Amino acid sequence: MQSKMKKVILLISGFALLTGLTVSKATAQASVTATATAQVIAGLTATENAQLNFGKFSPETQGGKVIITPEGVRTVQGTVVLGGGAANSAIFTITGEYEATFSITLPSGPATLTNILNSRTMQVTDWQSYPAPGIGVGKLTGGSMTVSVGAVLNVGNMNANPVGIYTGIYAITFAYN
Repeated sequence: MQSKMKKVILLISGFALLTGLTVSKATAQASVTATATAQVIAGLTATENAQLNFGKFSPETQGGKVIITPEGVRTVQGTVVLGGGAANSAIFTITGEYEATFSITLPSGPATLTNILNSRTMQVTDWQSYPAPGIGVGKLTGGSMTVSVGAVLNVGNMNANPVGIYTGIYAITFAYN
């Protein structure tokens, strides 16, 4: 009977051992079918509604600076004398995905304005914007936002910057975050 009992214990132990190995093997690996999604959003666009315009002025004997803030306030430094006419900050409308945030990158260097009659130049520097430049500074509430840009026009004296219209271009980057 003892030998029969040993066989039963060995049989139970062997069964338990096999059952345990089978369970371990079943829980060591699992497979699942998962889902991936993507959503394409509207492209970001920028429209220039108003050009950066330093207005009319006279450099006089030493020149100086004409400053336009993002809010459109114009001031001068040096011997520059303001004339009549319109002056304003640049105004851009940014459109895209509702409630998305975007970054503003202003020019890293100066822009050159050239006199169309005699090729004399002035430099535009010290770029500013509202909202201020940076990552995630704009939010497209309702899908759009207005950004205004100001800068400083560095003006020479009357000989360096004679009478005429000066024009030039600059680049601002608006990008989703």
